[in-house]
Amino acid sequence: MKTIIILITLIVSSSLHAQVVFDTLYANNKKSVALFFPQAIRQGITGASHFVFTYNRETKQYFGLLQAQRGEASNLLVVTDDGQVYSYILKYAEQLPKLNYFVSRTESIGTEVPLSVKSKPKQLALDSMEKSMVYYKSFSKYLLKTTPKRLASKKRNGIKLQLQKMVYHKSETYLVMEVSNTSGITFETNFLKVYSVSGNKKRKASYQRLEMKPIYICNYPNKIWNGQSLRFVYVLPKYVLGDKEKLLVELQELNGGRKVVLKSCHF
Repeated sequence: MKTIIILITLIVSSSLHAQVVFDTLYANNKKSVALFFPQAIRQGITGASHFVFTYNRETKQYFGLLQAQRGEASNLLVVTDDGQVYSYILKYAEQLPKLNYFVSRTESIGTEVPLSVKSKPKQLALDSMEKSMVYYKSFSKYLLKTTPKRLASKKRNGIKLQLQKMVYHKSETYLVMEVSNTSGITFETNFLKVYSVSGNKKRKASYQRLEMKPIYICNYPNKIWNGQSLRFVYVLPKYVLGDKEKLLVELQELNGGRKVVLKSCHF
């Protein structure tokens, strides 16, 4: 009798597992689709670069935003702070059936970490972060070895700032840039910031500028000597620019008035 009960349990369990159906989420580049989870998001990964899932990596938050460019269907995998894993099918649609999703814990497809390992969540998080930094550095070094292009360029007072590549890879956006100094004077950097901008600056009500903070910088240009050109990489959380959005890069001199503002075309 015990053998029969165990066999029935295994059959039922296998049948339920086989019937798991992933929800389908629809997105486009005109609106942001919001997903609210029962725990803070630790990681979110899309299977294709034309789907982008953004969330706050510095301050823990319970929601993320989904956007998409036209393309084939893909998938989204989300891991929350409690180790629960959520999976969805992604499709592009001009008309969105829904803009906000409130996810229940019962929608989880499983747990990322076995129970025996959950006693060391902080160490696991540190190990994961360290591995990510190593990967960002490795991929950035690879991009710096590739042939440079010129997506946008701006020169002012002998300082030229150039955006050479914008690469979507995994859950990040890699900006390959170069700064050149032919001014005759050494240029020391106060800051270099990247923004997404939309609207018309003359119409303050419609103008918006959002700073995009990097999660890693490779070869940051602290000081550029006269006659020197320096290539570097800014790694940002993946972000798809909307139809009316542009990328703006601002380079400001330390203890000086020189400034270069590069505004790109839409990609």
